[in-house]
Amino acid sequence: MNKLILLFALLLSSAISARNINTNPELKIGTITGKVIDRTLGQPVAYAAIVIKPADGSSTLTGGITKEDGTFEVKGLPEGNLIFEVQFIGYKTYSQPITISKSKRKLDMGTISLDEETEELTGVDVVAERTTIEQRIDRKVINVGKDLTTAGATASDIMNNIPSVNIDQQTGELTLRGNSNVRVMVDGKLSNVPVAQLLRQIPSTSIKSIELITNPSAKYNPEGMSGIINIVLHKNANIGFNGNVNLGLTVGIEAKFNSSIDLNYRNGKFNLYGNYGNNIGKYVNNGFINRVEENSEQIFDFFNNNKSHLFKVGFDFFLNEKNTISFFTNQNIYDEKASGITDVIYNDDLARNTTQFFNNVGDNSSEQYNFDYKADFKKEGHNIELEVDYNRFKNDEDANFRTTGASLFPDYMDFVDTERTQTIANLDYVNPLDSITKLEVGVEARIFETNVDYTSTGLSFNSGGNLIPTPSTDFIYDMDIYSAYVTFGQTYDKWSYQVGARIEDVEVKADTNRVRAFTDEYTQIYPSAFLTYSPSDKNQLQLSFSRRVDRPGLDQVNPIREWATPLISSFGNPSLIPQFTNSYETNYTRRFEKGSITMGVFYRTIKDEINRAVFVDRLDLNKLILTYDNFDNTSAYGIEVSTNYKPAKWWSINGSFDLFSQTQRGITERLLTSNSTATEDDIVVEKVEVDNTAWNLRMNNSFTVTKKLTLQLFGFYRGSNRTIQFEAKPMYFINTGARYSFADGKATFSINFNDVFNTMRFGFDGQEPFVQTGEFNWESQNLYAGLSYRFGSGKNRASQRKRRDSNTKQGSGGIL
Repeated sequence: MNKLILLFALLLSSAISARNINTNPELKIGTITGKVIDRTLGQPVAYAAIVIKPADGSSTLTGGITKEDGTFEVKGLPEGNLIFEVQFIGYKTYSQPITISKSKRKLDMGTISLDEETEELTGVDVVAERTTIEQRIDRKVINVGKDLTTAGATASDIMNNIPSVNIDQQTGELTLRGNSNVRVMVDGKLSNVPVAQLLRQIPSTSIKSIELITNPSAKYNPEGMSGIINIVLHKNANIGFNGNVNLGLTVGIEAKFNSSIDLNYRNGKFNLYGNYGNNIGKYVNNGFINRVEENSEQIFDFFNNNKSHLFKVGFDFFLNEKNTISFFTNQNIYDEKASGITDVIYNDDLARNTTQFFNNVGDNSSEQYNFDYKADFKKEGHNIELEVDYNRFKNDEDANFRTTGASLFPDYMDFVDTERTQTIANLDYVNPLDSITKLEVGVEARIFETNVDYTSTGLSFNSGGNLIPTPSTDFIYDMDIYSAYVTFGQTYDKWSYQVGARIEDVEVKADTNRVRAFTDEYTQIYPSAFLTYSPSDKNQLQLSFSRRVDRPGLDQVNPIREWATPLISSFGNPSLIPQFTNSYETNYTRRFEKGSITMGVFYRTIKDEINRAVFVDRLDLNKLILTYDNFDNTSAYGIEVSTNYKPAKWWSINGSFDLFSQTQRGITERLLTSNSTATEDDIVVEKVEVDNTAWNLRMNNSFTVTKKLTLQLFGFYRGSNRTIQFEAKPMYFINTGARYSFADGKATFSINFNDVFNTMRFGFDGQEPFVQTGEFNWESQNLYAGLSYRFGSGKNRASQRKRRDSNTKQGSGGIL
């Protein structure tokens, strides 16, 4: 809600500035200052609208908005009698007559206390009806409205609706600006839960905003070439007992059900909250791959039955006005049953045909415990904060493989047990040295431990070409990171800047039960810089730079087989080293009466790029091995355009266009002959270089029929793009939906028909290492219905917990 309020305030401020009356500039001599707080809590009210009117109240002369600490300053007030107003959603408008004269040019209004109002300001969307986009100094903020939450049941379902973000609905791989090296955080915290699973477990109705932090400051961990996607969840902070209930049903080929309940009780020095959410559903995927030269076809049919449960309980304890202790715990339970059939058909040699049956039973759990202590000093904004976060993830997977037809291997089972722990402790200190200067320093320790045990009943070829029992593997991967940072920023009238640096000492150990696989130690400095120029309330230009690192993920370094089909298997490479990126970016934002537009350009230089490598399996030349490797330095660039526009009171548009280009390098091996008599002498090694330019276009339309009924239409188009292995064909779809509010606005019923024309599918053509073509499909065409109901009242806000770097970390409320 705060993000919606901020956008409303900015737009209102822009409108105010645009409507300045024609007054003699020499008479605009006045300046007014002050601070706005909540009368009940005594806390600052950020983003409140400051409005200056003539004495008769007939028009608006000028104005502004309050800062994060509730303070404001409005310059250029005309001489004479005026009306001063403070407006904020959920509060009564404060109004007071003032006088500006040559002898009384500067007025200090002191501290202004706002009283709660049960009725909302006229013309303001109290609960965000439509999604809006903001460009801030170091991030793009997508304030998630009802038009987006009704697009799907989970975070995964709505990610393709977010500018510059794409998600593979089959694998769950998430990319930002065309690159999968992106870190996903929830309320500013990393999770041990795999990203694909995490996104499918977060209800879309729990999401307040999604932050695309493409050039994070030194205060952030420098991981992720493309930056960070931070999912900010709703925080219920009203006085008394409050809550909301959400129910959703998605029906494609199979049905999926989701629900959540959020409860909050705030009274006196305590704020207690609890959440529960579940997601239960069956999923169907299918596809095919044709190898042209050998006239063969692989046909895939996959089925998943997944159940997830998430619990969260926490409290805030306000020791006094300056000290707060907070604690919460997340508990995550996930159960998966998967099955699949892969048919391999050789049309010119039917005796080689084979069929693989696959069954997988897996269950995992994640537990998180978070403690936070914050002490505020006497000076506003001056504080120190300690946070300790512990996260443990455990996954047990049993896979059963059965093969019929021409196969050298008997039926077998794989057993993979994974356990990961993550401990993070950070201490942050913030000091506004004066009214225009801010200093931030901090230290952090991150300790990651991973243990993967693999056993199998199957057989494998040894180096002599003989079948032997598949050896068991115990893989241990540990990483310790100790870091410190400092940032310094100042604001001068229309200019502001921030510079910073982070130093990190990293030690990585990767071991198996047979040999020490890899050890690496390094110390790096990661600088960042931001410059903002705002010639007016309607225009803003930003320049930024940051140095980033991509440390190999567990799936990229794990030598244990990740997945397998009859013709291809995927393994990690424990010897991968990090890739480093220097990122340069500029953004321009223009606000106008009916909306805003933001345009941006970015450029990245990449050292030791991590990419896919494709090898022929030396133990079975008809099979391929997918893995990862480091390659030469490369670069990437792109452009982005996003807009909010309201052509009429009943029609609003959110649109975005992004284009990115990168040179990718990799290695592929292939056989000179495709018949069964091929030998190792027929293997050819090729270094591949691909110039990939891809683009995406999104447009979301909301149509207000009545105060209670809204319709929406969303369109998406992704152009073709290339990888080391293949060229993906264009993808596109159209979604339609409607939502209806009732019960005095406390309840909302939504219905959405996704992929109306059933056009969304992944098709590709490949040249390396085989000439092939293929296509995969999922339940993209589906019908979603959702019901949401909120209860309780009050507009007062609870204590702000740590949200690193311009309030992006938040500990209370929401799921996860």
